[in-house]
Amino acid sequence: MASTSAGKSALQGKLVVMTGGSGFFGTHIAQALLECGARLRIASRHPEKALKLKPLANLGQLQFARCDVTKPASVAAVMHGADAVINLVGAFDGDLMKLIAGGAENVAAAATAAGAQAMVHVSAIGADLESEAEYARAKAQSEIDVLAAFPQATIVRPSLLFGEEEGLLPMFAGMISALPVLPVFAPHARMQMLFVDDAANAVVNALANPAQSAGKTYEIAGPEAIGMLDLHKRIAAAQNRKRHFIEVPDAASAIFAALPLTPMGRDQWILLKQGNTPSGKFPGIDQLGVEPRPLDLFLERWMQRYRRHGRFTQKVTLAN
Repeated sequence: MASTSAGKSALQGKLVVMTGGSGFFGTHIAQALLECGARLRIASRHPEKALKLKPLANLGQLQFARCDVTKPASVAAVMHGADAVINLVGAFDGDLMKLIAGGAENVAAAATAAGAQAMVHVSAIGADLESEAEYARAKAQSEIDVLAAFPQATIVRPSLLFGEEEGLLPMFAGMISALPVLPVFAPHARMQMLFVDDAANAVVNALANPAQSAGKTYEIAGPEAIGMLDLHKRIAAAQNRKRHFIEVPDAASAIFAALPLTPMGRDQWILLKQGNTPSGKFPGIDQLGVEPRPLDLFLERWMQRYRRHGRFTQKVTLAN
């Protein structure tokens, strides 16, 4: 089972500064940290996106700060008093080397200057200085820059994360519930998707045990590699819907990704095509004290709201 027990005593009362912490992954890490009794400062360009966390915190346990990681003075200001730091900043738009790599370097340098005792830098599976995708190159460079500025930092490379309310899963679920015929890009690419709460617990455990994880890189992923076409079929089956899926050739989907105003950019297409599974060169999530849970454990329950009659749908019936 996933566990944050290791962090409950080690992080009690400690101030954790989380840069880029207002997004999907960050809000789940925040919940795990609050459960451990840590004090949390969420530093982000848009900290208001994390205000939904306020009811989960005790009085004085949660702070919000506006921060631009590309500006060293802005980062230094939010690091005051930090005992530990988590950097989550990432994007697919803009100057990625400046934002992802340069921003990570600024965070690590400020963490060192502030006297922080531990740092976790969230990178990504597929980080590669030689990649065609600027995102993957920036993530790889960020790891180098973080370790240069904070040598005892822990690098965590998560696979594609899934959750009930955000990410690819609800997006695919919405399309499958609405459309009888759907295209599938990179249908045979395999994704070792990881439940977002398991990923959050892995990050918290790394932060709580710096002596064990310091200076190491972990690739954290789910227990099963699932092809994109198979993922679509599983979602449709869980919704009790009969759907027709069209396997889109790589040449056609590459053209789609290159067009303006599409939901998928070139970097996202490159990363999707190559799949999202661990390389096996680094320790996995089990070494951070977490047993990852499979997608199928959640899918049937999560897809109830997408069925024609919700949870009252007969499982044997196929809805159009």
